[in-house]
This record gives sequence, structure tokens and C-alpha cells, in this order.
Amino acid sequence: MKIILACAAGMSTSMLVERMKESADQKGMELQIDAMPVSSLSSHTEGTDIILLGPQVSYMEEKVAADYPSIPVRVIEMMDYGMMNGEKVLADALIQIGR
Repeated sequence: MKIILACAAGMSTSMLVERMKESADQKGMELQIDAMPVSSLSSHTEGTDIILLGPQVSYMEEKVAADYPSIPVRVIEMMDYGMMNGEKVLADALIQIGR
């Protein structure tokens, strides 16, 4: 399974990615989770199961969803993002894609 976290520059989401990977490891799950700027999505979406947007780029949700209609696009909850709650963000992503 492949999850992409996208924000303005890909920097702040990289910390959250690490927390999500820790949570996945504790659950024995093998996932590919990457962080990147929204502007880099086009060259990284192959095989992606869900795109999670940082709250600071929530205004781009409709555009990203239109650009990638076969991939679910969701905005990460601001509280979970601010607290770097990788376990909750991962759980929410898995629910969205039905796993």
C-alpha cells in the first residue's frame, strides 16, 4: 500500500511520515509512505492508494482530487497534524481506503 502526504514544501509532513511508519511497524504492516510538495505529485502517484494533504494546503483539495480522480484525496485533521499523531492519521487513511 502506498500513501502520499503532500504539503507546501514536503518538509513538515516528513516528520508525520516518520510517526506513521513507526505506527505501521508496530502493527506489522508494510507500507510505503512518502512526503512531498503538492507540486511534485504528478511524478509520484503511480500505485498510490490515497493522497493526504496537510491542513495548510487544504484549499487545494478539490484541484488535487480533480487531477487524480482515481485516488482518494483527504485533508489531514489539523489537530492530528499539529500533534504529529501518526497513529491516528494512519488509522484514518486506512479507513478511507477500506483497509
